[in-house]
Amino acid sequence: MLRDFDGGRVSTDPSGRTVREWDVVASDREIEVAPGVRFPAWTFNGRVPGPTLRCREGDLLRVNFTNASAHPHTMHFHGIHAADMDGVPLVGPGVIEPGGQFTYVFDAEPFGLHLYHCHAGPLAEHIARGMYGTFIVDPPEDRPPADEMVMVMHGWNTTFDGKANQLYAVNGIAFHHMVEPVQVKRGELVRIYLVNITEYDPINSFHLHGNFFDYYPTGTRLVPSEFTDTIVQAQGQRGILELRFPKTGSYMFHAHQSEFAELGWMGMFEVTG
Repeated sequence: MLRDFDGGRVSTDPSGRTVREWDVVASDREIEVAPGVRFPAWTFNGRVPGPTLRCREGDLLRVNFTNASAHPHTMHFHGIHAADMDGVPLVGPGVIEPGGQFTYVFDAEPFGLHLYHCHAGPLAEHIARGMYGTFIVDPPEDRPPADEMVMVMHGWNTTFDGKANQLYAVNGIAFHHMVEPVQVKRGELVRIYLVNITEYDPINSFHLHGNFFDYYPTGTRLVPSEFTDTIVQAQGQRGILELRFPKTGSYMFHAHQSEFAELGWMGMFEVTG
Protein backbone atom coordinates (compact mmCIF):
# COMPACT_ATOMS: atom_id res chain seq x y z
CA MET A 1 0.00 0.00 0.00
CA LEU A 2 2.91 2.35 0.68
CA ARG A 3 3.65 3.11 -2.97
CA ASP A 4 0.41 1.90 -4.56
CA PHE A 5 -1.39 4.64 -6.54
CA ASP A 6 -4.51 3.91 -8.61
CA GLY A 7 -5.04 6.26 -11.55
CA GLY A 8 -8.19 4.47 -12.70
CA ARG A 9 -9.23 3.74 -16.27
CA VAL A 10 -8.33 6.76 -18.36
CA SER A 11 -10.22 7.99 -21.42
CA THR A 12 -10.96 11.29 -23.15
CA ASP A 13 -14.37 12.88 -23.70
CA PRO A 14 -15.32 14.62 -26.99
CA SER A 15 -13.97 17.93 -25.71
CA GLY A 16 -10.55 16.39 -25.04
CA ARG A 17 -11.00 16.34 -21.28
CA THR A 18 -9.43 13.50 -19.30
CA VAL A 19 -11.95 11.14 -17.71
CA ARG A 20 -10.95 8.71 -14.96
CA GLU A 21 -13.12 5.83 -13.77
CA TRP A 22 -12.82 3.42 -10.86
CA ASP A 23 -14.82 0.45 -9.57
CA VAL A 24 -14.97 0.39 -5.77
CA VAL A 25 -16.68 -2.42 -3.87
CA ALA A 26 -17.55 -2.34 -0.17
CA SER A 27 -17.21 -5.75 1.47
CA ASP A 28 -16.83 -7.38 4.87
CA ARG A 29 -13.50 -9.13 5.28
CA GLU A 30 -11.37 -10.47 8.11
CA ILE A 31 -7.86 -9.06 7.87
CA GLU A 32 -4.64 -9.30 9.88
CA VAL A 33 -3.90 -6.06 11.77
CA ALA A 34 -0.91 -7.27 13.81
CA PRO A 35 0.97 -10.59 13.91
CA GLY A 36 -1.64 -13.17 14.92
CA VAL A 37 -4.41 -10.58 15.40
CA ARG A 38 -7.40 -10.87 13.06
CA PHE A 39 -10.06 -8.15 12.72
CA PRO A 40 -13.53 -8.25 11.06
CA ALA A 41 -13.10 -5.17 8.88
CA TRP A 42 -15.46 -3.32 6.55
CA THR A 43 -13.41 -2.51 3.48
CA PHE A 44 -13.19 -0.69 0.18
CA ASN A 45 -11.87 -3.17 -2.42
CA GLY A 46 -10.95 -5.67 0.27
CA ARG A 47 -8.26 -3.62 1.99
CA VAL A 48 -7.72 -1.11 4.80
CA PRO A 49 -7.03 1.62 3.95
CA GLY A 50 -8.88 1.49 0.64
CA PRO A 51 -7.13 2.13 -2.68
CA THR A 52 -5.33 5.44 -3.18
CA LEU A 53 -7.27 7.14 -5.97
CA ARG A 54 -5.14 9.59 -7.94
CA CYS A 55 -6.03 12.14 -10.62
CA ARG A 56 -5.19 15.64 -11.81
CA GLU A 57 -7.05 18.87 -11.14
CA GLY A 58 -9.70 19.36 -13.82
CA ASP A 59 -10.21 15.66 -14.62
CA LEU A 60 -13.77 14.33 -14.72
CA LEU A 61 -14.11 11.51 -12.20
CA ARG A 62 -16.52 8.58 -12.16
CA VAL A 63 -16.49 6.26 -9.14
CA ASN A 64 -18.71 3.20 -9.62
CA PHE A 65 -19.59 2.14 -6.09
CA THR A 66 -21.09 -1.29 -5.32
CA ASN A 67 -22.15 -2.24 -1.81
CA ALA A 68 -21.41 -5.97 -1.40
CA SER A 69 -21.31 -5.61 2.39
CA ALA A 70 -24.01 -6.70 4.81
CA HIS A 71 -24.21 -3.10 6.01
CA PRO A 72 -25.32 0.20 4.42
CA HIS A 73 -22.45 2.39 3.21
CA THR A 74 -21.57 5.50 1.21
CA MET A 75 -18.47 7.10 -0.28
CA HIS A 76 -17.90 10.66 0.88
CA PHE A 77 -15.04 12.50 -0.86
CA HIS A 78 -13.32 15.53 0.61
CA GLY A 79 -13.09 18.22 -2.07
CA ILE A 80 -15.44 20.42 -4.07
CA HIS A 81 -18.51 18.81 -5.69
CA ALA A 82 -22.29 19.02 -6.03
CA ALA A 83 -24.47 18.23 -3.02
CA ASP A 84 -25.97 15.11 -4.61
CA MET A 85 -22.45 13.64 -4.96
CA ASP A 86 -21.54 14.18 -1.32
CA GLY A 87 -22.21 10.61 -0.14
CA VAL A 88 -24.16 11.46 3.00
CA PRO A 89 -27.55 10.25 4.28
CA LEU A 90 -30.71 12.07 3.06
CA VAL A 91 -28.95 13.93 0.23
CA GLY A 92 -28.90 12.70 -3.38
CA PRO A 93 -28.80 8.90 -3.42
CA GLY A 94 -28.22 8.89 0.34
CA VAL A 95 -27.07 5.65 1.91
CA ILE A 96 -26.42 2.75 -0.47
CA GLU A 97 -28.08 -0.36 0.94
CA PRO A 98 -26.54 -3.86 0.69
CA GLY A 99 -26.66 -4.98 -2.94
CA GLY A 100 -27.06 -1.42 -4.21
CA GLN A 101 -24.94 0.55 -6.65
CA PHE A 102 -24.30 4.21 -7.43
CA THR A 103 -21.85 6.20 -9.57
CA TYR A 104 -20.36 9.32 -8.03
CA VAL A 105 -19.48 11.83 -10.77
CA PHE A 106 -17.59 15.06 -10.06
CA ASP A 107 -14.70 17.28 -11.13
CA ALA A 108 -11.28 16.85 -9.53
CA GLU A 109 -10.80 20.01 -7.47
CA PRO A 110 -9.00 21.54 -5.71
CA PHE A 111 -5.55 20.05 -6.15
CA GLY A 112 -4.12 18.65 -2.95
CA LEU A 113 -4.19 15.68 -0.63
CA HIS A 114 -7.69 14.56 0.29
CA LEU A 115 -9.45 11.47 1.59
CA TYR A 116 -12.67 9.54 1.23
CA HIS A 117 -14.63 7.55 3.78
CA CYS A 118 -18.02 6.05 4.48
CA HIS A 119 -20.50 8.55 5.94
CA ALA A 120 -23.24 6.13 7.02
CA GLY A 121 -24.22 5.95 10.67
CA PRO A 122 -23.00 5.15 13.18
CA LEU A 123 -20.14 7.06 11.59
CA ALA A 124 -17.54 6.27 14.26
CA GLU A 125 -18.01 2.52 13.82
CA HIS A 126 -17.82 2.69 10.02
CA ILE A 127 -14.51 4.55 10.20
CA ALA A 128 -13.14 2.40 13.03
CA ARG A 129 -13.94 -0.71 10.99
CA GLY A 130 -11.81 0.52 8.08
CA MET A 131 -14.01 2.44 5.63
CA TYR A 132 -11.52 5.07 4.40
CA GLY A 133 -8.85 5.78 1.81
CA THR A 134 -6.63 8.46 0.26
CA PHE A 135 -7.66 10.71 -2.63
CA ILE A 136 -4.88 12.68 -4.36
CA VAL A 137 -5.53 15.47 -6.85
CA ASP A 138 -2.28 16.49 -8.53
CA PRO A 139 -1.74 20.15 -9.48
CA PRO A 140 -1.91 21.16 -13.17
CA GLU A 141 1.89 21.02 -13.34
CA ASP A 142 3.67 18.05 -11.77
CA ARG A 143 5.41 18.43 -8.45
CA PRO A 144 9.18 17.76 -8.64
CA PRO A 145 10.05 14.07 -9.17
CA ALA A 146 10.27 12.18 -5.88
CA ASP A 147 10.04 8.79 -4.21
CA GLU A 148 6.37 9.08 -3.29
CA MET A 149 4.50 7.15 -0.61
CA VAL A 150 1.20 7.22 1.26
CA MET A 151 0.88 6.85 5.02
CA VAL A 152 -2.61 6.68 6.53
CA MET A 153 -2.59 6.96 10.33
CA HIS A 154 -5.37 5.06 12.10
CA GLY A 155 -6.27 2.80 15.02
CA TRP A 156 -7.91 -0.55 15.72
CA ASN A 157 -10.60 -0.90 18.40
CA THR A 158 -10.19 -4.67 18.82
CA THR A 159 -12.52 -4.86 21.85
CA PHE A 160 -15.37 -3.11 19.95
CA ASP A 161 -16.23 -1.01 23.00
CA GLY A 162 -16.46 2.15 20.88
CA LYS A 163 -14.21 4.02 23.30
CA ALA A 164 -10.52 3.46 22.61
CA ASN A 165 -8.03 1.75 20.32
CA GLN A 166 -5.89 -1.16 21.37
CA LEU A 167 -3.59 -0.94 18.33
CA TYR A 168 -2.33 1.89 16.11
CA ALA A 169 -0.83 1.70 12.64
CA VAL A 170 -0.06 3.31 9.34
CA ASN A 171 -1.54 1.52 6.32
CA GLY A 172 -3.17 -1.30 8.22
CA ILE A 173 -0.69 -3.39 10.19
CA ALA A 174 0.80 -2.39 13.54
CA PHE A 175 4.63 -2.33 13.64
CA HIS A 176 4.83 -3.34 9.96
CA HIS A 177 7.62 -0.93 9.05
CA MET A 178 9.66 -1.98 12.06
CA VAL A 179 9.77 -5.45 10.50
CA GLU A 180 10.05 -4.16 6.93
CA PRO A 181 11.76 -0.74 7.00
CA VAL A 182 10.91 1.75 4.26
CA GLN A 183 13.78 1.70 1.77
CA VAL A 184 14.93 5.11 0.48
CA LYS A 185 18.05 6.52 -1.19
CA ARG A 186 20.39 9.08 0.36
CA GLY A 187 19.91 12.52 -1.19
CA GLU A 188 16.75 11.56 -3.11
CA LEU A 189 13.62 13.67 -2.63
CA VAL A 190 11.03 11.75 -0.59
CA ARG A 191 7.38 12.84 -0.63
CA ILE A 192 4.98 11.44 1.98
CA TYR A 193 1.22 11.89 1.62
CA LEU A 194 0.19 11.74 5.30
CA VAL A 195 -3.48 11.32 6.27
CA ASN A 196 -5.02 11.02 9.75
CA ILE A 197 -8.30 9.10 10.03
CA THR A 198 -7.86 7.84 13.60
CA GLU A 199 -11.18 7.27 15.37
CA TYR A 200 -11.65 7.48 19.19
CA ASP A 201 -8.62 9.79 19.64
CA PRO A 202 -8.75 13.56 19.05
CA ILE A 203 -5.33 13.82 17.38
CA ASN A 204 -2.51 11.82 15.87
CA SER A 205 1.02 12.89 15.01
CA PHE A 206 4.14 12.17 12.97
CA HIS A 207 7.70 12.55 14.22
CA LEU A 208 10.86 11.86 12.22
CA HIS A 209 14.19 11.09 13.85
CA GLY A 210 17.47 12.62 12.70
CA ASN A 211 15.99 14.87 10.03
CA PHE A 212 13.53 17.67 9.21
CA PHE A 213 10.90 18.01 6.46
CA ASP A 214 8.96 20.70 4.61
CA TYR A 215 5.25 20.49 5.44
CA TYR A 216 2.39 21.41 3.08
CA PRO A 217 -0.95 21.33 4.97
CA THR A 218 -3.65 19.69 2.79
CA GLY A 219 -1.25 20.00 -0.16
CA THR A 220 -3.34 22.82 -1.65
CA ARG A 221 -0.43 25.26 -1.83
CA LEU A 222 2.98 24.77 -3.43
CA VAL A 223 4.88 26.62 -0.70
CA PRO A 224 5.53 24.83 2.61
CA SER A 225 4.14 26.24 5.85
CA GLU A 226 7.03 25.12 8.03
CA PHE A 227 10.30 23.18 8.28
CA THR A 228 10.01 20.78 11.19
CA ASP A 229 10.38 17.22 12.45
CA THR A 230 6.95 16.83 14.12
CA ILE A 231 3.40 17.67 13.06
CA VAL A 232 -0.03 17.07 14.62
CA GLN A 233 -3.24 16.28 12.73
CA ALA A 234 -6.85 16.04 13.90
CA GLN A 235 -9.10 13.43 12.27
CA GLY A 236 -9.55 14.24 8.60
CA GLN A 237 -6.52 16.52 8.45
CA ARG A 238 -3.72 15.66 6.07
CA GLY A 239 -0.57 17.11 4.59
CA ILE A 240 2.42 16.48 2.34
CA LEU A 241 5.92 16.02 3.77
CA GLU A 242 9.01 16.52 1.58
CA LEU A 243 12.54 15.69 2.68
CA ARG A 244 15.93 14.33 1.73
CA PHE A 245 18.10 12.12 3.92
CA PRO A 246 21.67 13.50 3.86
CA LYS A 247 23.16 10.48 5.60
CA THR A 248 22.73 6.72 5.32
CA GLY A 249 21.48 4.58 8.20
CA SER A 250 18.29 3.63 10.02
CA TYR A 251 15.95 6.43 11.09
CA MET A 252 12.84 5.92 13.19
CA PHE A 253 9.46 7.57 12.56
CA HIS A 254 6.41 7.31 14.81
CA ALA A 255 3.55 9.08 16.53
CA HIS A 256 4.79 11.45 19.21
CA GLN A 257 2.20 10.08 21.62
CA SER A 258 4.15 7.36 23.44
CA GLU A 259 1.09 5.11 23.78
CA PHE A 260 0.43 5.17 20.03
CA ALA A 261 4.06 4.31 19.24
CA GLU A 262 4.22 1.48 21.78
CA LEU A 263 0.94 0.02 20.45
CA GLY A 264 2.07 -0.16 16.84
CA TRP A 265 2.44 3.27 15.21
CA MET A 266 6.18 3.26 14.59
CA GLY A 267 8.54 2.30 11.80
CA MET A 268 11.99 2.79 10.28
CA PHE A 269 13.47 4.35 7.17
CA GLU A 270 16.49 2.46 5.88
CA VAL A 271 18.62 4.96 3.94
CA THR A 272 21.19 3.55 1.54
CA GLY A 273 23.74 5.25 -0.70
